[in-house]
Amino acid sequence: MKILITGCAGFIGYHIAEKILKDLKKCKVYGVDNFNNYYSPELKKKRVINLKKYQKFNLRKIDISNKEIVKKIFNRNKFDIVIHMAAQAGIRYSLVNPQSYLESNLLGFFNILELSHKNQVKKFIFASSSSVYGDQKKYPFKENFNLYPNNLYSLTKKINEECAKDLSQLTNMKIIGLRFFTIYGKFGRPDMFIYKFLKSLFSNSTFKLNNYGDHKRDFTHIDDVANIIKSLILKKIKKKYQIFNICSNKPINLKLLLNKMNKIIKIKNKIFKVKRNNADVLITHGDNSKIKKFLKINKFRNIFNEIREVIYWYKKNKIHKY
Repeated sequence: MKILITGCAGFIGYHIAEKILKDLKKCKVYGVDNFNNYYSPELKKKRVINLKKYQKFNLRKIDISNKEIVKKIFNRNKFDIVIHMAAQAGIRYSLVNPQSYLESNLLGFFNILELSHKNQVKKFIFASSSSVYGDQKKYPFKENFNLYPNNLYSLTKKINEECAKDLSQLTNMKIIGLRFFTIYGKFGRPDMFIYKFLKSLFSNSTFKLNNYGDHKRDFTHIDDVANIIKSLILKKIKKKYQIFNICSNKPINLKLLLNKMNKIIKIKNKIFKVKRNNADVLITHGDNSKIKKFLKINKFRNIFNEIREVIYWYKKNKIHKY
């Protein structure tokens, strides 16, 4: 089985690739990434070094918005499954560089989706986001809720879902969209809450705490994500199009998480509390019953049980220098 993973040098894409290469010995992984500088390309290269240890891994640096280059890759390879994780990440960054979201999240997504269909890929698994829900009045979020994206990033993810759903009516390819909720773990993105806080601690700098820390986030461990995608690869899929929340279903107050991390690290730093950014949603809380039932999953990891290991890994690898 040959699998294409876009964004394989990114946080989620890297862990998926590693999981497949470790556990599914008969699978070959072809990874693509553009190694942009949204955050340190050196961290991305560090991830890829680990993947290159596997003989069945192949890497190509490309921009997925360039359809001709992407087309050549599909023509030269017969992919059975495409796992599309490549995207311009970040919510606030969309206010600074909106063009990158249009190129990667819309044009790039459509290129991969269309070429997967034309080349008779069997399964197309893609990353959506919890941000498509926007601010809701009812919790937890269920997959059949109306969507209210409130920033450019979440809007592009909603459009991705709509394009995929439309195409599902014209193709035999099985399409699965995954709404990720605040993924964390080793090799995490430096722009995410946990790593931003750790960087402020280990570099002795002030940490800006948005909304005075009163946000709640449904933290989901990267190992749970990788295991789910491995199961989706192996599972026989009947429906042409499905959407799943990928979450722990346990929203955590950010102030409580900071207190837990401070107790573990025992380092004090300055925290500057700021007002809520309108681009941020107040609470993310997903219902994970659909994916649990579909894959017969018993439980998800609890961040309070996992955060110590993440901190120690971060400190050992000196990630704050990236």
